[in-house]
Order: sequence, then C-alpha cells, then structure tokens
Amino acid sequence: MRRASAPGERKEHRAVYSESAAEFILTLPKRRQRKLVDTCTRLARHPFITSDYVVKDASGREIEHLMVDGFVIAYWVDVPVKLVMIVEVDEVE
Repeated sequence: MRRASAPGERKEHRAVYSESAAEFILTLPKRRQRKLVDTCTRLARHPFITSDYVVKDASGREIEHLMVDGFVIAYWVDVPVKLVMIVEVDEVE
C-alpha cells in the first residue's frame, strides 16, 4: 500500500515510456537496457536539466533531446502530473 503524500511533501517525477521507446529498449542487451532505464530514471529525478536541443512535434509540443550514455533520449515533461514522457530513444553513432 502506498502512503499518501503529506502536505508540502515533494513527489518526484517518474519516467513513462511510449510504445516505440519501450520497443527500442527491449531490443537492447540486458546490460544496455538497465543502463538506459537508469539514465531515464535519473532524468525523471532532474527533469529540468538543460537538454542538447529542442524540436517541436506535429502538435506544437516542445520535445527535449538529451544525448547521454550513447543514446539520444527524446522527452517532454508533464509538470502537473509529474511525468517525464520518454517518446523516442536512438543510439548515437
């Protein structure tokens, strides 16, 4: 059972993966999967770090792109719900 957050207690953001991001992760060897998921978890703990670049999607939403640990992680932050939506992941060549 999860305990309710006390007033004033800060709830951390959490990483959520799109279907395409999850499919990409599953194609990786287990060690690389773990490294990538750990990286995304760290990103969720610090969602407002400066990304490497930003691209607007078809709906006009700004998608942040962070290059780290041999990957480019595309994501957007949903502040009210405290989510970091990982929309795409690619390996850096």
